[in-house]
Amino acid sequence: MLDRLKAYRAKRDFTRTAEPAGKRQKSRRKLSYLIQKHAARRLHYDFRLEWNGALMSWAVPKGPSENLGDKRLAVHVEDHPLEYGSFEGTIPQGEYGGGTVLLWDRGSWEPHGDVDEGMAKGKLSFTLHGERLKGDWALVRMRGGGNKGNGRDNWLLIKERDAEAKPGGTPVVERETSSVKSGREMEEIAAAKKVWHSDRDNRSQEATARPKAQKKRPLQRSRPSSRRSLRRSSMRRRRAKAGSTR
Repeated sequence: MLDRLKAYRAKRDFTRTAEPAGKRQKSRRKLSYLIQKHAARRLHYDFRLEWNGALMSWAVPKGPSENLGDKRLAVHVEDHPLEYGSFEGTIPQGEYGGGTVLLWDRGSWEPHGDVDEGMAKGKLSFTLHGERLKGDWALVRMRGGGNKGNGRDNWLLIKERDAEAKPGGTPVVERETSSVKSGREMEEIAAAKKVWHSDRDNRSQEATARPKAQKKRPLQRSRPSSRRSLRRSSMRRRRAKAGSTR
């Protein structure tokens, strides 16, 4: 069986990042869809569709648009593991894709026809059932976009005409900027410094600094009872007085 995650693994050093290496899985009957807003070297939106146990992925620089007539550049990139779809946080700088990731949309998708045939022919039509994006969409390979000699496989992400399409107006990525998972904005996620660490079993962990625990001071023993001290002082005074009368 073809290892669809080979290119994904080749670009990452898993001794430095705990991004999931991914394992062979079977896709479920209900196929997942998601978009991650990714502030890496350049801000873009990672558009992902589950198929055959992995996430087909496109990097969309301007993000999707519901507006009719808008055709968004979508660069076809390596497939990602299914586990990647729930991540939100920060990939450490200096590692591949280093930067903040926000889960911008999620849901399911239904392909129109055979997916593998559509990918081979350069047109994939589908319906999205997301929290933000809905309705019919298409990914269309640009003329010459399949020539990977320049390292790019360029497609266009297009909203099809239906009840969910918009005639114009403010793009959805400008109207909706928060996470569908946590409700946070990009700045809040970056400030929280939730990162993938290589020694954390491939789980995101909070890396916010915690105050150092203060050392407990040893308990001081209580001083002798003040009554006992007064009693001893009184006895000394009586002895001194008795001696002076002798």
